[in-house]
Amino acid sequence: MPETIIDTEFATLWYYPDKKIVAHKLHKFFTGQSFKDFFNKGTDVLQQNGAYKWLSDDRGFSALHPNDREWAFADWSPRTVKAGWKYWAIIMPESILGQLSTRRLIEAYAAAGVEVQVFATMDEAIAWLDSK
Repeated sequence: MPETIIDTEFATLWYYPDKKIVAHKLHKFFTGQSFKDFFNKGTDVLQQNGAYKWLSDDRGFSALHPNDREWAFADWSPRTVKAGWKYWAIIMPESILGQLSTRRLIEAYAAAGVEVQVFATMDEAIAWLDSK
């Protein structure tokens, strides 16, 4: 059973202690400090628990604000990879704009050494992460 770390109108963050998976579900667009705080907390949970897997349910995601994208590439992702992030399972956004934005993220994080796979359901994503 996952532990709920954060649950807001914008997003939910869980940790699966038995699987060493940090997981999030984005409910709607958010940006700025609340976006940074949310993802920083995920990195903290990953590092504190020796986890190395991340599951993103991004069906409710549209696109990153340019400032958030810059922060994610320059700050968040290098710290999270350094903290141990190795595998990323993604459930793609429903919006075309979100899909395009997520594809750019996939390419960047794959180049940073994170193995990335896209899935249609949470069960498929968790099964893949379980195999890692």
